[in-house]
Amino acid sequence: MASGGSAIRGSRVGAGPMGEQDRGFHADRIKISYWDALGNETVRYFAASLPDEEIPVTIDCPSSGLPAGRDKENPPSVVKLEPYKTHLAYVKERRTEEEADSLLEEALNQLRVRRGKLSPTN
Repeated sequence: MASGGSAIRGSRVGAGPMGEQDRGFHADRIKISYWDALGNETVRYFAASLPDEEIPVTIDCPSSGLPAGRDKENPPSVVKLEPYKTHLAYVKERRTEEEADSLLEEALNQLRVRRGKLSPTN
């Protein structure tokens, strides 16, 4: 005779008279739709007993990978990624010495004005 495991033959593991209504297909569920910026709809089901604070406001849409929100009219915007810049691109963006000096002087004057050590006319 072959035997194995501790489950009674014909029974489902984990199922029982207590708690079966609280999970699986028998539990009361609510349907919530999420929309991304491209108009894709994703439907998720949550337990009806779950408080509103525990239901996520946004999710990642499996269709597009974009964030999706519950408001169809105002979905989260598409994330704008900046392209990778090389070191040379940053060097080209640097200001000249004259521009740097004028910016520094302007910032120092603003600080002096805020501290009241210099009148704004100077």
